[in-house]
Amino acid sequence: GYFLLFESMLDSVLYARDRYLADDGLVYPDRCNISLAAVGDTQKHCDRIAFWDDVYGFKMRCMKKAVIPEAVVEMLKPETVISKPAVVKTIDCGSVTVSELEFTVDFSLKITACTFCTAIVGYFDIFFDKSCGNKIMFSTAPDCTKTHWKQTVFLLESPIPVKTGEELPGQIVVHKNRKDPRALLITLDIAGRKQTYSLQ
Repeated sequence: GYFLLFESMLDSVLYARDRYLADDGLVYPDRCNISLAAVGDTQKHCDRIAFWDDVYGFKMRCMKKAVIPEAVVEMLKPETVISKPAVVKTIDCGSVTVSELEFTVDFSLKITACTFCTAIVGYFDIFFDKSCGNKIMFSTAPDCTKTHWKQTVFLLESPIPVKTGEELPGQIVVHKNRKDPRALLITLDIAGRKQTYSLQ
């Protein structure tokens, strides 16, 4: 699923693994990483968020509260990524439990440009590694070959000024939406600014 965990598709794989896999059986892909990076795209932020400050002369700031919590699945321009990526979750598909797919992790993003952080992007990497003579992987990162999964973008309400070389601290909380187990609720706390996003 998008952001690897959307729609709880992995849950079905784990159920089948636990019920049908032989004792010496293997699951492929055997490892997955979820990563985050900072995004600096002031034009997109202006078009989607700041736009509501003045809509043809009308102040519609209240609309921001409805727009910001919606995570956006799209192809991100690689040049808008302004930090090194941080892996926030590594999943061993042979042993992970469904409960472990909900998690809270602190992270830090090393900034690579003097600009404004306008969003956080999430993506995943898949590895075919264990007992493989020909180890392969693929990534859904912005700078890799385009895939069906694209990337998941979490727009910030207000851009954060950042400088090259500094660390942007954050925390991510991922859990299922209790009202719809296929949907995800993702809370990001970036430099003390907290926002919960829905992926549904």
